[in-house]
Amino acid sequence: MDISDTTTPKSDQQNFDDYLTGPKTVTISEIRKPGGEQPVHIHLAEFPGRPYKPSKSMRRVLVAAWGKDGEAYVGRSMTLYGDPNVKYAGQKVGGVKISHLSHIDKPMTIVLTEAQTKRAPHTVKPLETPTKANPKPPTSPVTPETVAASTDINPLREWQQQIPAAHDAIEQRIKQIAAEGVQP
Repeated sequence: MDISDTTTPKSDQQNFDDYLTGPKTVTISEIRKPGGEQPVHIHLAEFPGRPYKPSKSMRRVLVAAWGKDGEAYVGRSMTLYGDPNVKYAGQKVGGVKISHLSHIDKPMTIVLTEAQTKRAPHTVKPLETPTKANPKPPTSPVTPETVAASTDINPLREWQQQIPAAHDAIEQRIKQIAAEGVQP
C-alpha cells in the first residue's frame, strides 16, 4: 500500500516537500503573470490548482532555454526536483528547481546568483521522450480526426516527432489538452 499521497502538503502551490519522494516530470497547462512577490505562476496539468511559482533563478533558466514568450511554454514539459540547499534569508529551507526541459537539444549551463556575493552554475538537460529513445510508427493512421479525438499528450508527442507535416496541428491539440487539464 502506497501511503506517499498522505504526505502531500496542504498548499496552494508546488513546494519543496512535494519533491521529497523524488523528481516529477510535469506538463505546463497555463502561464499567469499576476505580479507580486511571486510574479509567475506556471500551472501544471498534473497538479490542478497547485502551480509552480519559480524563483527568479529558475525563471532565468526558462527564459534562457525557451525564450521570453511564456505563452509558448504551454504544452511543454519539465522535470522538477527538490533541492535541500536552497536558502531564503540566509537559512536553508529547500526549494524546487528544474533539472530537465523539453524542447532543448543539448544540456544548458547557466550561471545563477545563489547569494549576493556567490554565483554558481546550474545545468538543465534535455527531457528525453520515449520517441527519442525508441521511435516507432503510429499504431493507427493519424488523421486530423484522431488528433482532435486524442486526450493523451504522450501519443500526440510521438506523432508530432514522426509526422513533421502535422506538427502544428498536433501542437495546437497538446495545448488544448493542457489547458483543459485532460490527462488519463
